[in-house]
Amino acid sequence: MNNLSNDSAGTEVLVFTLGNQEYGLDILKVQEIRSHEPVTRMLGAPDYIKGVVNLRGAIVPIVDLRLRMNLEHAAYDKQTVVIVLNLGQRVVGMVVDSVSDVMTLAADQIRPAPTFGGATGSTNEYLTGLASVNDRMLILVDIEKLTAADELALVERLAA
Repeated sequence: MNNLSNDSAGTEVLVFTLGNQEYGLDILKVQEIRSHEPVTRMLGAPDYIKGVVNLRGAIVPIVDLRLRMNLEHAAYDKQTVVIVLNLGQRVVGMVVDSVSDVMTLAADQIRPAPTFGGATGSTNEYLTGLASVNDRMLILVDIEKLTAADELALVERLAA
């Protein structure tokens, strides 16, 4: 099931990078893009939850997307940004290597994500598809599934 917003003009995605790979997520979920800043670490939180920040009075969990997707950790630098997502009742920050652009994808550019034997817990369950644009291959992420983890709710309760 495609969890990206789609209308007659196409699907708009925010393109970001993790390592050498480009990813896309539904632009309508993005509240803002901020530079990376120090966080308050929460005891007992999983490694991929870096901590929380106070964003205009709201306590926002910050997730390192590399670690959440079981990718190799990278040092944060001046290109590292936090994509603040508004996911209904939850606001979450995602640390990514960089953000490159916003792209409109036509339906014929999006293919279903491949399945790899049904292994549960794989990052494949967080993908909505692959998009081919010129020489670029985008991995489309279901950001709601990726951030629906019980651990995020736990962090929000601990920070309250």
